Amino acid sequence: MTTTPTRPVEPELDAEQEVDLRSAWARIAAHWWLPVVGLLAGAVAGLALALGGGTTYEARALLYLGQPFTTAGGGQIQSLATNPRTVGEIIRSEAALRAAARESGLTVGQLRGNVTSAPIVATGQSRLTTPLVEIRVQGSRPGRVATVANTLAERVLATTGDYVADKMSVLNDQIEALNQELEAIDQRVNRANQQLQTILANDQLALSERLILTTNINSTIGFNEQRRGTVQTELLQARQLLSLAERVERGRIVEPAVAAAATAQSGRNGAAVGALIGLLLGALAALFAGPWLERRPASPA
Repeated sequence: MTTTPTRPVEPELDAEQEVDLRSAWARIAAHWWLPVVGLLAGAVAGLALALGGGTTYEARALLYLGQPFTTAGGGQIQSLATNPRTVGEIIRSEAALRAAARESGLTVGQLRGNVTSAPIVATGQSRLTTPLVEIRVQGSRPGRVATVANTLAERVLATTGDYVADKMSVLNDQIEALNQELEAIDQRVNRANQQLQTILANDQLALSERLILTTNINSTIGFNEQRRGTVQTELLQARQLLSLAERVERGRIVEPAVAAAATAQSGRNGAAVGALIGLLLGALAALFAGPWLERRPASPA
């Protein structure tokens, strides 16, 4: 007689999990005072840490890097101002941190790790084309933190603005030279007009001589008037290029840094985080310490 082997009965995992969850909840409910104590203790500890840690200040300097164009005012060119990593690399460099530390009275150690930058980019805008950047500095001394942010902003502008500064210098020299040429043209035209009046008023000159002299003088006046129009056009173009360089190409500090208290260190946030942690620790204590507490012998009356 053959016997049919029986298959082992597999445990129902879902049922075991349900039993375990009910058991765990029963342990926590039986020792409910442990989560409550953890909640209260965590809230008090979190509030104490938040208030005892001091206030953290943050200063933000809004910086416009500028958009450099070609010398003739054509398309935009690539430079330090158009590289999105330029500001971050400059403000975190050792030389920049030391300069800011000397200016503010802080130490380099207090600045390192507390200086950041972020581009201000609109939705759908490329980071390669945005010249607007915010420099952020955090610390416990509001006045010195603001000094650091403004010092770093000025250092960035000094490093990235060489090309535009040279371009503006050349345009100013060109405008000055064109204005001097206009003055020289006015002087030549005035002298020619005076000579013409003298010739016309001189009755001793023969008609042929008078005609030759007046023709030459009128030719001189006409040439200078034509040259005046050319110089005025060049002067207008140079002034337009200078205005473009000053208002668009040159970087500047849009808003200087002013320190303000950071909201992340509020007592309410600290108490909430501490209460949550205390509640979790209290629940774990009730879960694992429950059986030990139940096995403790009762104290004699």
